Order: sequence, then C-alpha cells, then structure tokens
Amino acid sequence: MASQKIVDVRNRPTFLHPFYGKDANSSEAKVVRWLGARVGARDVEHFTAHNSMTSYIKALDDAGISSAVVTGRSTPSVRIENAEVKKVVDQAPDRLIGIAAFDPELTGISQAVGDIQRAQKEMGLKGINLDPAFLTRPLQADDAMLYPLYEEAQRLELPVFLMTGPTSPDLRYAHPATIGRVASEFPRLKIVVSHGGYPFVDEMLGVAFMHENVYVCPDFYLFIAGSKMYIEAANGFMRHQFLFGTGYPFRPMKQTVDEFMTLGFSDKVLPDVLYNNAASLFKLNLNP
Repeated sequence: MASQKIVDVRNRPTFLHPFYGKDANSSEAKVVRWLGARVGARDVEHFTAHNSMTSYIKALDDAGISSAVVTGRSTPSVRIENAEVKKVVDQAPDRLIGIAAFDPELTGISQAVGDIQRAQKEMGLKGINLDPAFLTRPLQADDAMLYPLYEEAQRLELPVFLMTGPTSPDLRYAHPATIGRVASEFPRLKIVVSHGGYPFVDEMLGVAFMHENVYVCPDFYLFIAGSKMYIEAANGFMRHQFLFGTGYPFRPMKQTVDEFMTLGFSDKVLPDVLYNNAASLFKLNLNP
C-alpha cells in the first residue's frame, strides 16, 4: 500500500491552537495527552515534535499521508479564526485542505451565512465545521438555528462537518438520529460525521444506510472498544461513505495509518476509504 494516496480528514496542526497542544506545558496539552492515552496513542508526547510547519509536513510524509484536512473550530472554549486556517493552508496548498468553522450563537445567523460565502469565495476553504453541542447553549444537530447554514452549504456544494462523540456535554447530543433528520431535510448536503457518532455505532450505521449523503469518519474512535461494526459496514454498504482520519494531534499519524491497515478493511475498499471518497467530496484529483 506504499503507493496508495491517503487523505486524512480529521487533522489539526499542534500550532493551530493551545487546545491542540501548542504549548506542551499548558493545561490544554494535558488534555491532549489524556485523550491520546484513552484512544491508544503509544507515545502521548508525539505532538510536541511537530510545532512548526516543517516538522508537521514531515510527520505527514512519515505517515504516508498525501493530504490533510485542517478543520477549524468555533466554540466558546476554542476559537480559531477562519483566516488562521487559511494562513496555515496557504503554507502548503498542495497538501492541506481548509475547513471553516462557525458559531451562529456568537455572530448571528445572517452573518454566519455571509461568512460561509466568504470562506468559500475569498478564502478558498472547502467546507464548514459546526460543533452544535459545544456552543454556549448546546444545540442538537437538527436545531432550527442551524438550518440556514445547512441550506447555504448545500447551495454552495460545501460539505458540513458535524462534531459528535462521548466528550459532548451530554450523550444525548451525540446521538446520530438528529443527523439523520438533517440528512432528510437537506438531501443534497454532504454531511461528514466527525468521530463517527461514537459510542452510538449501530445507530450511526443505520443513519448512513438510509442516507447516502452521510459520511462517517470515526477517526481515533476506530481504535477502541465497540468499533468493529464500522469496518464491517465499510466493507459493505458504506464503502463509499467512509472516510479515514487520524484525529491528530490526539493520536499519532504514522501509528494510526499503520494500525488502520491491520483492522480488516478489504483490499478492494481501501482505495475508497483512504482516498477516493475524500477526493470526490473535495473534488480532488481522482487518480491515486
């Protein structure tokens, strides 16, 4: 598989924000180490070696990752300006794909919709990220406040990344049923479920079965208990809806790529889950 191109759709450079371990001695970096250990990182200090663009790109090279999707975030605890995401991507435009982030509670809905247009047309960012459960007033994915953003993303043919998972303030906010309702309301909208709806694996697979516009990216939750059904689904009906992600900096890139290859994905689906599905989603070169 050495020649197989890989798109990592869940990757945030350490130097992007303290939440990702920008300062190795900070309280935020302790969280990186803690979560890394929980999801099987063998070296919880790995992120400290990649605090520059040069060392970060080298880490991508060492892992065999062709392109990394740098996902922005806009929550009360983690604010990363979309201009900062663009600045990072512009340093390696042949390797990095930028995703803008929005908080309609902070900016208001009208401004958020306008900012989506600007993120695409003026910054060249390739999608939008929403963290509904982590806003000042936690929202479900199908909250009416978010619908104008979904509508605009659908109109502009931008994929929407939705954060899920057990670190939500309440597990009810991680349940995939709300994503299924969004997928029904916006059938042309490409929805990427970051963290794959874990721990509601069966429910997530049910949503993906019903809605072909839903893409599942378990990223580092693929390597912990209860995740085998993702692999079975990817080897079957979900072949063209599964996306690879390392979850860096919370899990080492090379370790994650190496271990991914041993999980049981069939040889015929590996090109799709590692590259083709993401390449189609972001309209990249489809010749791996």
